[in-house]
Amino acid sequence: MTPNPAVDVTYRVARQVVGETVRVQEVRRRAGGKGVNVARVLRLLAEDVVAVHPLGGAAGAWVAAQLAQDGLPAESVDVAGETRTTVAVADGASHPTLYAEPGPVLGEDDWERLVDAAARSCAPDAVLVVAGSTPPGVAPDAVADLVRAGRRAGALVVVDTSGPGLVAAARAGADVLRPNAAEAVAAVGADDLRGALDALLGLGAGRLVVSRGSEGLVAVDRAGGRWQQAAVPDVEGDPTGAGDAATAGYVAALAAGAGTPEALLRAALCGAAAVLQPVAGALDLDDLPVLERRLRAAAAPGGEAARPPSADRSPQERPT
Repeated sequence: MTPNPAVDVTYRVARQVVGETVRVQEVRRRAGGKGVNVARVLRLLAEDVVAVHPLGGAAGAWVAAQLAQDGLPAESVDVAGETRTTVAVADGASHPTLYAEPGPVLGEDDWERLVDAAARSCAPDAVLVVAGSTPPGVAPDAVADLVRAGRRAGALVVVDTSGPGLVAAARAGADVLRPNAAEAVAAVGADDLRGALDALLGLGAGRLVVSRGSEGLVAVDRAGGRWQQAAVPDVEGDPTGAGDAATAGYVAALAAGAGTPEALLRAALCGAAAVLQPVAGALDLDDLPVLERRLRAAAAPGGEAARPPSADRSPQERPT
């Protein structure tokens, strides 16, 4: 589920300079938004997936056509406004700059139809991934509607958003929250990440899986389990969409019945593989085993980076 999809435009430039004319060396356009990026990577990982989102205007028609051309199954809810455009400007020297339009204003009826579409796409064994911000006209805490709809359908609900939406998802009992460290801290006004994790679990979230950039990922759950996963070292490229790919890797591992350590490992590998790609929502499957060997070599002789001492695992995952 992408509440606010977009036409994603990436500009490659030699150097970003504010206040001057900057010649664009390369332009890439593709249908995007966080949930669409997650769906694309899940599709590459051979998962059965459907992308659900609101679309409107000529830009929305273009997004629908692109997803059909790419062979990504989608269910679109027609809205009156124009689907937004986001522009990422990358020069290879610093983190890309993102210009994100607000998106079309959705009314109450639009939102209800979107929630219904998400529920119809779920099955008792499905995973509903809600990724991105809510569009104008929809309160951030309306993310709770999607959480409740997915849980009523019997799906496991994963939410990747920020601010009040993240808090609302926790209060609605989302099974997994997928913020980055800064988003988790800012959402609850905590002093540090540990305080933020405790607060969000206290609100009702089942588990948090938090990206920490080059420091890897950390996961905690309400049963007291805590896990850490190192990042793949020496990966350079465009980090745009890496978090979405990590979410896809984590979800695909869960769908395959993997435990938390393996799911975090797959998240780290998919996130790293996405950095090597020129656009978000993409990875090369051949990169995954290469990156895994690099990660395990970096972790030696201490053992697998994905597996902390058994005492740090949830009771159901401790060896007998």
